[in-house]
Amino acid sequence: MKLGLCIRNMGPQSTRATLLECARLAERAAIDHLWVADHVAIPPDQAEGSGGRYLDPLATLAFLAAATEKIGLGTGVLVVPYRPPLATAKWIATIQELSGGRFHCGVGAGWMEPEFRVVGVARERRGAITDHTLEFLHRCFAANEVEEAGVRFLFLPRPKRPPIYVGGSGRPAMLRAARFGDGWMPSGGDPQKLGVAISELRELFAAAGKPAPEVIALTSLPLDEPDKATERARSLAAVGVTAVVHASRYSDSAEFGRNADVLAERIRPALEGT
Repeated sequence: MKLGLCIRNMGPQSTRATLLECARLAERAAIDHLWVADHVAIPPDQAEGSGGRYLDPLATLAFLAAATEKIGLGTGVLVVPYRPPLATAKWIATIQELSGGRFHCGVGAGWMEPEFRVVGVARERRGAITDHTLEFLHRCFAANEVEEAGVRFLFLPRPKRPPIYVGGSGRPAMLRAARFGDGWMPSGGDPQKLGVAISELRELFAAAGKPAPEVIALTSLPLDEPDKATERARSLAAVGVTAVVHASRYSDSAEFGRNADVLAERIRPALEGT
């Protein structure tokens, strides 16, 4: 099982200095990957914890790619309907190229109604827009020449397509993952509930002629109780989760570094072979 951490690209922890220090501490601890969130317009009454301060996730990962060498960098998740398909594909290809192939593309259809109003996208069309963008993204990474809207153009650079992990719950997300993704990125850490969904997902992947999906669970482990955290991670691995991403609020880089060290020094050795 792989282990990741959410790095806060929001709130007071999203300063240049703190982001850099956190990323370097995670890489030093040999954490597998770092993940950022996506919001573009937080209403004041929903800004608790962030103050409404959010860095763009793709720009943040491009910045962190230059400050690190080995650690994976992912969106957990990128809200696909907020951005034009070609601009999104170009951002993803650029980060993948300049990071040396370390990008992990977590995607979702979104949910926050006020944000959809601000970006001028009908919320009821979010599923269709997400599907179109993901189909377009696959075409961009499949050939140097792409056709869209009756125009042929060169899509370069064209590095290896990053893995795509579809977020969300319910059958629409499962079907989207089987159609466009390499895996699923659920939120929550209930092994029983995830086990049922993963069984369904495996059937959908098999029907689509795909190998078994990766499942990257975005959750919160009780790192102040390493034995309990290890048991929860083992339970998730037993139902088919292939990676756990620990998400928590931390006050500064020192606290983030302690979390990374617990994952690396206590949790990882106990999970070897899972």
